[in-house]
Amino acid sequence: MSDIRGTVAPGFEPVRDVFEETFAAGEELGAGFAAILDGETVVDIQGGYADRKKEKAWNETTLVPIYSTTKGIASLVIARVIGALDEGYETKVATVWPEFSAGGKADVTIGEMLSHQAGLVGFSEPIDPGLWLDPPALAAELADLEPLWEPGTAHGYHPLTWGYLAGEIVQRISGKSLGTVLREEICGPLGIDFRIGLPENEHDRVAEIMRPREMPQLGELNEFKKVAFLTKWAAPDRGGAEWRTIEIPSANGHGTAKSVAQLYGLYASRGHGDGKQLIPEESFADLTKRRVIGEDLVLPFVTEFAAGVMRNNLGIYGPNSETLAHSGWGGSLALGDPDRHLSAAYVMNKQSSYLQGDPRARRLVDALYGCL
Repeated sequence: MSDIRGTVAPGFEPVRDVFEETFAAGEELGAGFAAILDGETVVDIQGGYADRKKEKAWNETTLVPIYSTTKGIASLVIARVIGALDEGYETKVATVWPEFSAGGKADVTIGEMLSHQAGLVGFSEPIDPGLWLDPPALAAELADLEPLWEPGTAHGYHPLTWGYLAGEIVQRISGKSLGTVLREEICGPLGIDFRIGLPENEHDRVAEIMRPREMPQLGELNEFKKVAFLTKWAAPDRGGAEWRTIEIPSANGHGTAKSVAQLYGLYASRGHGDGKQLIPEESFADLTKRRVIGEDLVLPFVTEFAAGVMRNNLGIYGPNSETLAHSGWGGSLALGDPDRHLSAAYVMNKQSSYLQGDPRARRLVDALYGCL
């Protein structure tokens, strides 16, 4: 059995027990789980190994990519800057990014784009996969695209393209990259160990990823799923130094379980951090309200999206339907429950094929709520 390290507040021992049982069952290589209640860290535990050879123990400073769980954090950054626009999320994308109006997208709003309604899940025609490592160039290609469905009439998860769209919006509004705003205005002031765009001098802290042996279960395939996930040009080569260093706000945030829980704590605290209103009240309300709910054209679920972050319609992020959350490729998960003032995050390097609701994470979340 792998040694479990870290701290657990009295009354939260069942969370540690579940974590330990998962390792004992051979379901993990390395992982971390953290929970923050009323601003106090009640769980911050780690176990296993940061490398496939099992020579490097996973500890409290081990970083790991959290893939799409990054989207909930990037959404906070957008909420931080959106107030510069008179109409906020109802601003047409083309107002701040004129090139985006091509292909019949002139009326798409920022809120529609962020809630996966723009019909830009990927590229039907081949592109150079290297473009994914050049965010401005990739964003320009997206601006030229015709949507795969009429924007605003349906929603379908944008697994990678979402981050390039979101990053371009922040750059156009603020004059800074999304990762820069996150670092300078949120993580830096709060002392949070998280990056979108990881400097090379931090790469030696990053855990090695063990990819899943099975393909994700996408349900009955359609054109949208194929374009989003299954073409040869649907994604970059993940995991190299260049991929870590550039900013992909949909996919390559790097942090610890505690740092991810701290950032999702902004959802739990309704935009407050360190006694300050980091996300303006009006922007927070617009960020977190339901924008779409229904059958997803890409994911095999009924999904509910706010402006980039998911709302807990499936109940996989605890019992509160008002919880804001997101999952990432391979099993990572984070949540912020504004009614319980609770946030939590699970990160790992042994990936599963679950698109949402990885059983390892769900057991931890269930144990956490059972302690309240």
